[in-house]
Amino acid sequence: MVKQFDQRHRQSRRILIMGVSGSGKSTIGEAVAEKTGCEYIDGDKYHPPANIEKMTKGVPLTDDDRQGWLEALADLFAQHRREDKSVMIGCSGLKKSYRDILRRGDPELIILFLDGSYDTILQRMEERQHFFSPQMLRTQFDTLQTPGPDEAISIDISTSFDNVIDQCVSELEALD
Repeated sequence: MVKQFDQRHRQSRRILIMGVSGSGKSTIGEAVAEKTGCEYIDGDKYHPPANIEKMTKGVPLTDDDRQGWLEALADLFAQHRREDKSVMIGCSGLKKSYRDILRRGDPELIILFLDGSYDTILQRMEERQHFFSPQMLRTQFDTLQTPGPDEAISIDISTSFDNVIDQCVSELEALD
């Protein structure tokens, strides 16, 4: 049973839910956002068409390709911060420099890192339809600069869906 977030949440916050493609950012992010009473935004929807076309063809994005996309997401975090609204945005955030760009939108950004093995995530990707090509998963793992505990809250995604949701909610509750 997925537990419900304590609705006595005192302040708004901005949350990045990150991980390689296939780690569950959208599915888990939507469920956690619902349980915590905040808006969820799928960062992939903010990729320009050229980025989506490249990924669909199996061509990895460059830092230059990602720059405008990351800045747009940072702007979303900043907007929610100005409006004192909570939001969770799903974004790979593979490199520390990418997360630094996102933190420009809110220096107190909370980061949930969906941490799973290559084999677990590859299996999940092969079971779903997504514009992202599963063969690019290796590139994502090669690019990933795993955030440390001083930067992010690591969530083990090898357990059940409900357990992963509970882990996320519990970690967020612990911050109150």
